Amino acid sequence: MEFEFKNNTIKFERELSNLDKLVIIFTKILEKQKIDYVIISGYIAILFGRSRNTEDIDLFIEEMPFEKFKAFWIELDKQGFECIITSKVKEAYYEYLKNQTPLRFAVKGTFLPNFELKFPKSDLDKYSLENKVKVELNNEILYTSKMELQIAYKLYLGSDKDIEDAIHLWQEFKNSLNKELFKGFVKRLKVENKVKELE
Repeated sequence: MEFEFKNNTIKFERELSNLDKLVIIFTKILEKQKIDYVIISGYIAILFGRSRNTEDIDLFIEEMPFEKFKAFWIELDKQGFECIITSKVKEAYYEYLKNQTPLRFAVKGTFLPNFELKFPKSDLDKYSLENKVKVELNNEILYTSKMELQIAYKLYLGSDKDIEDAIHLWQEFKNSLNKELFKGFVKRLKVENKVKELE
């Protein structure tokens, strides 16, 4: 797969899967509501060509007041999505998001795949949202976390699936990574001993 890199943007084309189409629909709702977001974790490897299944798409969304979240909730309902954890918008906001507990949304009547949304908690979470990468896939726009952070974090998580995700992203992007930035994340997450697994 060939990627074009320019001004913090990754541009490429490939046939869209049903999962890709669902992610595009969901993120367009976020954009319609003017909610800043970034896609993190497993779907990024899938987006860039890794062949595996996933049950959830993880996103950080900007912290927002309740009224803005309520408008987003209503729009999701109109577009055919529902929260699979609670049907009460106030509970979703105050008892889940505000308490750093993720919310999950799926197409009505289904559970998988689902979108796991959370407010950023740590400084690395906030970095991911504030320094996201624009991805143009067949002229559709998505935003993901930086590959330097994503690869290091997958090494940190450390499961076989996570390591395989890290290896895939490394192979695709190693020639375009900011190596100093990557080393910084590796050191911060204390995964220096796992870097050799990428080669």
